[in-house]
Amino acid sequence: MDAAGFESAHIVGNSLGGYLALQLAARGRAETVVALAPAGGWAPGDESYKDTLGYFTSMQGLLKSAAPHAQAILASTEGRRRATEYIATNFEHIPVELLAHQMSGAASCAAAAALIDHALREGWSLDADEIACPVRIVWGTGDRLLRWPSAAARYRGNWLPHADWVELEGVGHCPQLDVPLETAQLILGFTSG
Repeated sequence: MDAAGFESAHIVGNSLGGYLALQLAARGRAETVVALAPAGGWAPGDESYKDTLGYFTSMQGLLKSAAPHAQAILASTEGRRRATEYIATNFEHIPVELLAHQMSGAASCAAAAALIDHALREGWSLDADEIACPVRIVWGTGDRLLRWPSAAARYRGNWLPHADWVELEGVGHCPQLDVPLETAQLILGFTSG
C-alpha cells in the first residue's frame, strides 16, 4: 500500500486474506473491511486450526503434482467437483480457466510453508480494539475448511461481536466463487455506504 501511495483503502479478503484485512484495519490502514470467512477465529484452546493448517500443507503437495494436469482433471464434471469441494458448494458456473489458474497459484505459492509454520508457532491474535473502521464478516454455513460457527468463535465472542455479520446458507469457503454476484453486492453495498 505504501509503494502504491495508499494510506488506507476499502479492503476485502478471503480466509487468510480476511485475517490480513483485519490486521490492516487494526493498523489504521482500512476505510472498511469485508472479511470472507477470515482465518484465525478459533476459540482459545481450540486446536482444530492445526488440522486445517495440516490440510493446507497436504493440499499444496498434492496440487504440485496435479497442476500440470489441470486441464485434463477439470475437463469432467467430477474433476471440477473434486477441485472445488472444499471451497464451493456451487461449482458448475466457475470457468475451467479460473479453476486451472487457482490450482496453479496454490501449487506454486512460495510463502505457504512459512505462513503455516508461523501460525503453528505463534497462533492467532488481533488487536480488535484498534479497529475503528466498519467491518462486515461474511461466512458460508457450508464452509468445509473454516467451519461455521466454530472457526468464527473468537471473532463473534471477543474480537468483533459488533461487526456486521452475514451468514450465507449453504455457501462454501469462497463465497466469491460460490455466489459471485451476491458476494459482490455484499461488498459494494458495504464499502459504498
